[in-house]
Amino acid sequence: MFLHNFKYSLKILIRNKALLFWTFLFPLVLGLFFKMAFSNIEKQETFKVIDIAIIDNDAFRNDLVYKEVFKDLGNKNSNNYMFNIKYLNELDARKLLSEKKISAYIDFNKEDLVVNQSGVNETIVLNVINKINTNKKIINDLIQENNYLEINNLLTSDIKLEDESSNNLSYTMIEYYTLIAMSALYGALISMTIINYKLPKIKPSGYLVSVSPIKKSIMIIGDLLASLLIQLLGIGILLIFLVLVIKVDFGSNTLKVLELSFVSSIAGLSFGLFIGSCLNTNENAKTGILIAITMIFCFLSGMMGITMKYVIDKNARFLNLINPANMITDGFYSLYYYNTLDRFNFNILSLLIFSLILIVLSILSLRRKYDSI
Repeated sequence: MFLHNFKYSLKILIRNKALLFWTFLFPLVLGLFFKMAFSNIEKQETFKVIDIAIIDNDAFRNDLVYKEVFKDLGNKNSNNYMFNIKYLNELDARKLLSEKKISAYIDFNKEDLVVNQSGVNETIVLNVINKINTNKKIINDLIQENNYLEINNLLTSDIKLEDESSNNLSYTMIEYYTLIAMSALYGALISMTIINYKLPKIKPSGYLVSVSPIKKSIMIIGDLLASLLIQLLGIGILLIFLVLVIKVDFGSNTLKVLELSFVSSIAGLSFGLFIGSCLNTNENAKTGILIAITMIFCFLSGMMGITMKYVIDKNARFLNLINPANMITDGFYSLYYYNTLDRFNFNILSLLIFSLILIVLSILSLRRKYDSI
């Protein structure tokens, strides 16, 4: 009977064309759009290391954020190397600027950026300074954590260095990580769809299920396994597409990438099970609510701009701790950057706890629904 229910659920899912589109095609189409948009931006905004000067005064030396950030951005041995910096007095800086040996000089005592002309290099320097000023508290916290890669990603989210030998993580990769998170959470549509077929008052078949002698737990397990099979196939296709076509770098630990993808799929399915079983509304309303929540999760995790992820992490960290999209994105990020698996394991554990809580709540809700028939 279990096998029969599994096959029946699988047939329902395979015959749902809209569901197959959201599971298999939509992430690939969105990935292609990302590729076209980001490759064009990166091509236009690629630049060489910029020559600048900084007036070496107390206003600069006494400001930890400015001093440490420009020390890293001006270090030739750093992966974040962006500026060739000369520390001069104002007279010498003016002379180099007039001779066009530097693109600009910065006087932090006057909070002034001095340039001879308006161009790409000058705009980039101004952009970096503005981002430092806007995100000063966040950057200060990252300095304390010695996390200069995230500082660089924050300051250069719309810039790509010409040096392709750098190990720096392109901000576009984080966007692709959020794409996987979105795809995993969209797997909730699969489990929600199949659960709806078993719910009285949602589908006519739900009344038949309610009076069936087979254990409801056996039915639900079969449903979830069928959903998991479809979801893993969709995530697998997306990963292959991102690696072979988009050329996204997931690091060297392939097994951990697969582990995170598997756990992410379970989190997405448990989310759909929860929405499907706990909300007392029609199928279309459930779908709208699910998609809306998923997009909010992805927005907070950095899909529409990675600055949001850092803002949330520093000002309302609990939101990131309960956000499954952030757990998934951060898991892939930690695999690429960190030498240890502590942060990765924390994200895996968080996703499992998230899934377990939603599954338990869903079982309790389903039990009440069947008992009330």
